[in-house]
Amino acid sequence: MASRIRNRTSALDLRAFVLAHAGAQDGPGRKLPTEREFAQRFSLPRNAVRRTLADLEAEGCIRREVGRGTFIAAPLAPASGDLPNVVRASPGELMDARLRIEPAAVELIVVNATPSDYERMDHCLDRAEAAVTLGEFELWDAALHQALAAAAHNALIAGIFELFHTARQQTAFGKLRDRIVTEALRLEYQRQHRRIVSALKARDATAARAAVVAHLTCAHRNLFEG
Repeated sequence: MASRIRNRTSALDLRAFVLAHAGAQDGPGRKLPTEREFAQRFSLPRNAVRRTLADLEAEGCIRREVGRGTFIAAPLAPASGDLPNVVRASPGELMDARLRIEPAAVELIVVNATPSDYERMDHCLDRAEAAVTLGEFELWDAALHQALAAAAHNALIAGIFELFHTARQQTAFGKLRDRIVTEALRLEYQRQHRRIVSALKARDATAARAAVVAHLTCAHRNLFEG
């Protein structure tokens, strides 16, 4: 028990260390220590370091590049760039925009996604499926969409997805979503997410686009016709 508590405290210290660097003015792009160095510095097992870094990557705080290392990620969109009209967009406007833009991003993801991107997607899927509350599921659902945006490796696409995320947090959309999401629907969304990621891994743009359209069409139907 004491060992688990100590590891948890050390993992929180590691997380705070990374977030402090992420919040620094010169943070984005900074290379972080290796997993081994983190394990020694914070007296943590390597698997605990790996889990903590995976969570931070899923949240978009860091990026891991095979053969190069771990870096502080640049923010998807600066806070000063948030457009007032975005937070006033209606749920219908948001879903209409997503139906037209997210399927188009598939081509870039299929071409540009790296093994690290797919690991991040898998991590988000696993954590969403293990979530015990709707709020926790929504956190990892949002993290998956951020992972998809990052996998396009296109700053404009990343910025657009971040605007979608901002709009999703508005009260009107949140109330509508909370009203209709049941455990059965959550399980269906999880299956749809798996199909999207499987098609992307197969580099099958046609199947991935169809899976994204099917998922968003389902969400649209449940939000407005259910």
